[in-house]
Amino acid sequence: MMLTLAHCLKYVFAISFVLISLAPLVGAQPQPEAKILRHVVSFRFKETTSQHDIKKIEDAFRALPSKIHEIRSFEWGTNVSKENLSQGYTHCFILTFASDKDRDAYLVHPAHKEFGNIIGDALDKVFVVDFWAQK
Repeated sequence: MMLTLAHCLKYVFAISFVLISLAPLVGAQPQPEAKILRHVVSFRFKETTSQHDIKKIEDAFRALPSKIHEIRSFEWGTNVSKENLSQGYTHCFILTFASDKDRDAYLVHPAHKEFGNIIGDALDKVFVVDFWAQK
């Protein structure tokens, strides 16, 4: 059987299509998930701290991501646990950073320092923990 040029081209295109389709799978390794650094901050306010001052602190903390571009994400909330293990901590803020360097830049950023001034002496205690998130 003699193959015509048209038949040969048809086979070449078919084989090329298969090879191109499979190329991404050859030697493919699962890609590791990007590591992210979580910065968790919990506040226990003094009994004498007014609701007005607490609201001012909440608003100021929520404004930090718009002022500090190293913050990748930001979440916050107040304690709703029924376990009675909060030890008086009522507020939790979770910030996400791509690297130690980004977290370190946040810590010394003028907006973060100004936030510290807004807090003043409203806190009885603060709890901070940083960790590399894992699944």
